[in-house]
Amino acid sequence: MPPRTRIVIPRWIQLVGLPLLLLLAWAVAGAVRHAVFVFLVAALVALLLNPLVRRVEAVPRVRVPRGLAVAVVYLGFAAAVAIAVLGLATVLVDRTTATVDRIDAYVTVEDGRTGRTGAENDVDRLQGWLDGHGLERVQVEESVQRWLDQFGASDVSEWSQRALDVLEGAAISIATLLFSLVLVVVVSVYMLLDMPRLERAVDRRFPPTDGGSPLTARMERALSGYVLGQLAVSLIIGASAGLGMWVLGMTGLVPGAERYALVFGAFVAVTELIPYVGPWLGSIPPAVYALVVEPISFVWVALLFLAIHQIEGHIVIPNVMGTALRLHPLLVIFGLLAGAEVYGLAGALIALPVLAVCRALWEFFSDRIGLEPWRREDEDDAEDTLRQPPAAAAG
Repeated sequence: MPPRTRIVIPRWIQLVGLPLLLLLAWAVAGAVRHAVFVFLVAALVALLLNPLVRRVEAVPRVRVPRGLAVAVVYLGFAAAVAIAVLGLATVLVDRTTATVDRIDAYVTVEDGRTGRTGAENDVDRLQGWLDGHGLERVQVEESVQRWLDQFGASDVSEWSQRALDVLEGAAISIATLLFSLVLVVVVSVYMLLDMPRLERAVDRRFPPTDGGSPLTARMERALSGYVLGQLAVSLIIGASAGLGMWVLGMTGLVPGAERYALVFGAFVAVTELIPYVGPWLGSIPPAVYALVVEPISFVWVALLFLAIHQIEGHIVIPNVMGTALRLHPLLVIFGLLAGAEVYGLAGALIALPVLAVCRALWEFFSDRIGLEPWRREDEDDAEDTLRQPPAAAAG
């Protein structure tokens, strides 16, 4: 077993060098933050895929070169993502088209007998319910009726043109995102190809002691645990939301919700990947659907997602993510806020994986790096002698 390497940082470096180094690192990272972000994401992807590459290399009776193993893993990963996105997009487009048609008919098509639209009838029922429960001062009929008249008088093509203008304005951002994704793939491929050499270099400089795991293995395990835990949480919450909407639709509490339960569940599962804000974003489409179909149904949807959020916060997150992240909640909140402040939503998305890797780094180096004490042992002994009573000092 090689001897443990312990680095002692002198006092003058603690006083001058470390603050200057932190300021320099912050200035450089701020100047080239996009490049730092791309390499950071690429490093996370490389650490996440490296165990899969090793498994492909270790296929029995077949000697798979490192480059071929990286290609196989990336092609499989890209195929899985493409199939998932294509399937989800197909369902979303189909259900979204049907929903748009239904909403358009709900607010524009008049009943032949009454000459009123479904939205106008629902507003009348809601106003009657408010009047019957002593809420006459709440007049929603006039304002909603005015909005419905404006919406019905508007040309649908005008709304479509506005949507196209928004999409055209976002074209540059999408192109930049695609370019950044290509850079992440290229950089992570180079990192995966050189990962064995990097692991050997790190193990030579900081060898594992007491039968512990190497540094790169610790980081891979921490990152994989977080990703698997987050995927499990997303699947559980998404399935719960989809099942809940299906039950509400079958029981008639939210009419027609059973037909869109799969879409609602998939959307909730995807938004669950966004920390803290995601659960609330996932509840918006079901709530809007309930308001459009039947306003009273909004109450049942609100109760459903309130129950899901309570189960998530008190049961799912502590049991699934507690062992995966192992960080104090205040540190998690600070990391999310710092990531969002530095790089927006993308920074918030990678904040928790970065914290998981930093946790593994801290656990590995906590007993290898020490700060030189600011008092020497002889000074401490002299001070202890002065503090002792005279009799004890004489003895």
